[in-house]
Amino acid sequence: MPARPYYVYLLECRGGRLYAGITTDVERRLREHRGASKGARFTRAHPPVKLVATVRVASRSAALRLEASIRKLRRPQKLRWAADMGIGSAWTSSTM
Repeated sequence: MPARPYYVYLLECRGGRLYAGITTDVERRLREHRGASKGARFTRAHPPVKLVATVRVASRSAALRLEASIRKLRRPQKLRWAADMGIGSAWTSSTM
């Protein structure tokens, strides 16, 4: 059985803050962030408004390494990374 793909995602949250995370199911994880009980503590305090980027990676360890490297970046660098990846989404809080 092949390993499930992992995704690293970048959310823009209320107040313009950015949040990076990993998941095997982006849509499910976005629903969890929107909800009160399973979202990350950060996204409970700063609800997501836009999915900025999603990148598929080969393994959980690769996803964790990429997420850690993204979290170390400053906001302009994170946005530049997302733009360089050529990735974006039309998802916003009104379409969830």
